[in-house]
Amino acid sequence: LPLHSLLGRLTFIMSKGTVVLAYSGGLDTSCILVWLKEQGYSVIAYLANIGQDEDFEAARKKAESLGATKVFIEDLRAEFVEDFIWPAIQANAVYEDRYLLGTAVARPCIGRRQVEIARREGAQFVSHGATGKGNDQIRFELTCYALYPEVKIIAPWRIPEFYNRFRGRKDLMEYAQQHGIPVPVTPKAPWSMDANLMHISYESGILENPKSHAPADLYLMTKNPEDAPSAPDVLEIEFKIGVPVKVTNVKEGISKDSPLDIFTYLNEIGGKHGVGRIDIVENRFIGMKSRGIYETPGGTILLNVHLDIEAFTMDKEVRRVKQGLGIKFSELVYNGFWYSPECDFVRHCIAMSQVNVEGKVQLSVFKGQVYILGRESPKSLYNEELVSMDVQGDYDPCDASGFIRINAVRLREYHRLQGFPSIKQ
Repeated sequence: LPLHSLLGRLTFIMSKGTVVLAYSGGLDTSCILVWLKEQGYSVIAYLANIGQDEDFEAARKKAESLGATKVFIEDLRAEFVEDFIWPAIQANAVYEDRYLLGTAVARPCIGRRQVEIARREGAQFVSHGATGKGNDQIRFELTCYALYPEVKIIAPWRIPEFYNRFRGRKDLMEYAQQHGIPVPVTPKAPWSMDANLMHISYESGILENPKSHAPADLYLMTKNPEDAPSAPDVLEIEFKIGVPVKVTNVKEGISKDSPLDIFTYLNEIGGKHGVGRIDIVENRFIGMKSRGIYETPGGTILLNVHLDIEAFTMDKEVRRVKQGLGIKFSELVYNGFWYSPECDFVRHCIAMSQVNVEGKVQLSVFKGQVYILGRESPKSLYNEELVSMDVQGDYDPCDASGFIRINAVRLREYHRLQGFPSIKQ
């Protein structure tokens, strides 16, 4: 047999097994790919296209040159929107009142396909480049364990032999040069960035000081609202079962009606007007606070519009219960429990609440803000005649006296226990 065939057979015999690596093409996962090979694993590289700005073909060639036995580049954009972003929109999902979960909803989407590839290829292991301090390690690994219980996970940044060897970027760069791994030719931004169709997040580096203002050139997805157009875009968004089915630019006559096209177009409009920027300190699942800066233009538009059509069409008490479920859903997703039984239950309850969330909302997008202009729905619970100050309808004003009496007793007893504080108090 030729020498390369013999070496190939020897490598197969000595292999510890096959690992599917969630690969980005960047310095960290490129070094991890080569390091896994050094440890004796056969490595399959997997790269998910969830809307990030990436040269996927260059990433494929790089992974192949580094010794990946196979490279899978999967276009998950459509299923990311339909299976993950849409349920988040139905839930009005916001973590700790501000974060729209752009990274958190992407991880179960990426992990699901990683597991599918691992099962199909007979891989016993999966691996990722998430750090030991962040949330993503939990999100990836709980997804993998939920969908592939017998899988073994290799998390290099939690393995002492790895993190003691690579103390920082300098060590990674030296390792890359020693092993023929192409290194970035442009200087690395002094912060960490994660991008997908829903958002871009920025953290770490110079942003670790929570007092430091974000540099003006940090934002890639949205314009500075000060530099946004001086005229608004007026849109109409149509909903059925709580998800958008059509968006129309009223002035330009442009319409989009597929989930991916709708969300992409809303990103474009929101980005153009500087919608969706936030700078927050949040609580990570593993117990530390972190500072993050986020751009979520399309998601911010849809949150505002969905809240409006939901209030218009949903029963008051159902909505009260659903608000609590939305908070619970947001916490579960942030913490990596998308595939848990409790999240499955909450998601199904939320979906049931959306059956009558149907109609059209007109809105203006301008200078970083979303302004609701009007709404209509065949499932509306709004009774114009009943609420009118000019038309009596079926409502007897005396009915209000019962509500007043019940609440008057409650308020009187509360203030009696407080010693009837003065007006000033």
